[in-house]
Formats: sequence, structure tokens, C-alpha cells
Amino acid sequence: MFGNMGNMQKMLKQVQKMQQDMAKLQEELSERTVEATSGGGMVKAVVNGKQELISLAINPEAVDPEDVEMLSDMIMAAVNEALRKSKEMVAEEMGKITGGLNLNLPGLF
Repeated sequence: MFGNMGNMQKMLKQVQKMQQDMAKLQEELSERTVEATSGGGMVKAVVNGKQELISLAINPEAVDPEDVEMLSDMIMAAVNEALRKSKEMVAEEMGKITGGLNLNLPGLF
């Protein structure tokens, strides 16, 4: 019975280290960015690891008052692709810490 206590303490230490590593990673990912473009580079979106839009650049040539819908589509495409890349980056980095465990913990990202 008492032999399992040593295993439990070891596992608890591993979990605590994982929590510390995850907190550090959250901080690092908020600094890391990914970018995506659409419309042949006419629109560029930059998103951080917290899935926040950091910047949006629109080439003046993309602004056509007669076709605002096209500009909207390019913006959505660039932002959605940047968000997808950001989520992929986060999942990859989290996998390094969790050893591939699918930990769907609320409030992490």
C-alpha cells in the first residue's frame, strides 16, 4: 500500500512541472506570431499564439469602392488562415509538453 505513495508523489511532481511548463509556454506563445496573406499578398494578417489579431495590412490597390465585398473576402481569408496557423502552432508546442496527450483544459488558450 505504501509503495504506491512514492509513485503518486512522483506523478504529482511531473504534473506540477507540466503545469509550470505550460504557463511558461503560454507566455512565450503570446509573443510568437504567424502571418497569412490573401489576394496575392494584397491583404496580410498577423496573429499571435493567443489567437489575437496583431496587425492587418491592406495594400491600397485592394481598395475598390465598387467591390467592397472582394476586400471583405480577402480580409476574412487572411485572418482565418492566420488563426488556423496560430492554433496549429499552439497545438504543436503543447504536444511537446504533454507528450501528445489530448488535454482539453478550459482556460489555457
